[in-house]
Amino acid sequence: MHQAAAAVAMAVVVLGAAAARASEAVAHAAAIPPAAEPRLEAWGGVEEARRWARRRAGTVAFAVLRPGGAIRGVQVDRRFPSASVVKAMLALAVVREARNRDLSAGERALLGPMIAVSDNDAASTLYRRVGGAGLYSVARAAHMTRFADVGNWADAQITAGDQARLFLRIDRLAPERHRRYLRRLLGSIVSWQRWGIAPVAGRRGFEIMFKGGWRTAIAHQVALLQRDGRRMSLAVLTSGSPSDAYGRATEEGIAARVLSSLPRRRAGGGS
Repeated sequence: MHQAAAAVAMAVVVLGAAAARASEAVAHAAAIPPAAEPRLEAWGGVEEARRWARRRAGTVAFAVLRPGGAIRGVQVDRRFPSASVVKAMLALAVVREARNRDLSAGERALLGPMIAVSDNDAASTLYRRVGGAGLYSVARAAHMTRFADVGNWADAQITAGDQARLFLRIDRLAPERHRRYLRRLLGSIVSWQRWGIAPVAGRRGFEIMFKGGWRTAIAHQVALLQRDGRRMSLAVLTSGSPSDAYGRATEEGIAARVLSSLPRRRAGGGS
């Protein structure tokens, strides 16, 4: 009897010691910080992009956003006429309306050209359908704070900060049945309109979904960039550019600086 009791006592001691060692190991592991996702600045030269943007002619705003992070940039709350950037909001409004049904052939015939080649007639047709109410619905869903509809799509008032908020989640704001379609649309911009952010991000191995907008003295571009399971949005809005080429160079220069510290993707998919 005494031998049995001693054996039980010894087992309790052994188990207690093992539990203590396990608890100590857990505590030690908890004390080691996990491999944190790099801060936004660690992804690139946001400060350098700020300094460079302030030296550009005209008015330049840009905003960068990562999940869970704060918006960084220059003049992130300044309003600009939207030009064709707002076509991404129009497309999102249409697919959100169709959350419980398939898109019609007519809708697809308008959405494709409106995004891929920035067709203005298609945008006007869809704006007459969804109106300001549709755009405001998208703005609310994206937590935009300074969007304003003014009665036509081309002059809607947008900010870099709001567009960064929108594009960070633009695919996730679409109904699940249309999410892949919207992603394909925003990734289908024709080659002769893929200037600015797109080539910079492409050289660094990003999947990019974006929309640009331009007219006299205006050059905008907004993008969702994804790589290695991470995502970020970048919005560049400009007015008063001396030329189209200058405005596009501003878009590209800001993107190059924001992404400057990211290594280019090596052959085979590593980074």
